[in-house]
Amino acid sequence: MLRLAKPKSQPSQKQLNSFLSSGPAVPTRIAVIAVVGCSVACISLMVQFLNYGAIRRLATQEVPSLVQLSSGETITATAVEPAERSAETIKKFVSDTFVGMFNWDGLIQKNNPQGKLIVEVDPGVEIKGLNNQPTLKVTTRAYEAAFALSEKQGFRAAFVRKLAQMIPSEVFSGNMRVAIIPNYISSPRKIKQGKWEVDFQSTLVTFKKLDNAGDAIAFNKTVTLLAVTTPQKPPADISELAKKIYAIRASGLEITQIVDLDLGKVR
Repeated sequence: MLRLAKPKSQPSQKQLNSFLSSGPAVPTRIAVIAVVGCSVACISLMVQFLNYGAIRRLATQEVPSLVQLSSGETITATAVEPAERSAETIKKFVSDTFVGMFNWDGLIQKNNPQGKLIVEVDPGVEIKGLNNQPTLKVTTRAYEAAFALSEKQGFRAAFVRKLAQMIPSEVFSGNMRVAIIPNYISSPRKIKQGKWEVDFQSTLVTFKKLDNAGDAIAFNKTVTLLAVTTPQKPPADISELAKKIYAIRASGLEITQIVDLDLGKVR
């Protein structure tokens, strides 16, 4: 006698859901909260990375800051590496140095005992010649400005002696004046860390007492500069000349070489 097998009952929907799932069912509300929390954490991590990158960029940038001088004047200052100087600082240093060394009017400005600025005849500074050469004079302002030149290998002293040979004696008698007119100062070319070259193009104009039209000659030089350390707050009990020297070198630069500019050389 044959028996028919009892047909198996169809699985319920609940059993199917349980079979297809890998674990206990999670309520929809909890899943949404978990997804939102994970998203917030990812966004927060991205914001932290962005903030870190911004801080790194700011740390490497030259951020200008306001500095108040002892006179009460407020200026903008930027922090730089010890051997770095801005292009503006280098160009101004070169211009101020040449204007000081090559403007010869036979006059000097000074303060009288009452503190009032007065103008007097410049007696000049005597420079002893070498190898039995006669003693000559340079203007006081040129002598002071020449302290922007390096003392290495006697460069400043040798330059001052040549300067004394250039300055006509008529300057000190008031019969002649010489003025330098800067025409162009190139952007500094960096040779190595803390060393630059600058092209300085100018005109020297000579005025005589009986001829105020003036005679002009080209005066073009290539200047080599070096970054140096200089006291920013010199002692109060020093001579007036020392104060002027510190002021001249306050930019942290000195000139190590001055040669004729080769206008045909490609820069």
